[in-house]
Amino acid sequence: MHSHLHTPENANCEEIMTALDECHARGFLWKTLGQCNDIKREVNRCLSAERLQRAKQNREEAREKRSRIEKIWAEERAREQGELPQKQE
Repeated sequence: MHSHLHTPENANCEEIMTALDECHARGFLWKTLGQCNDIKREVNRCLSAERLQRAKQNREEAREKRSRIEKIWAEERAREQGELPQKQE
């Protein structure tokens, strides 16, 4: 069993997922005889591509966040060593 597929993150795969739902709605025998297998493979490819795109975006955001944090740490180290004036609050 899989999680619910029709989510905002998978919006680009909506059409093919709907086709799979329609294929499955034809009945147990239809699914058992493998009539939905090609559509299922297309859904898997689409969802995999979506997941990879989200992972790429998450990595980029994490790198940016890490860069900002490291800059703050460097400034704090410089202040501790007396290279920069103390931060006024």
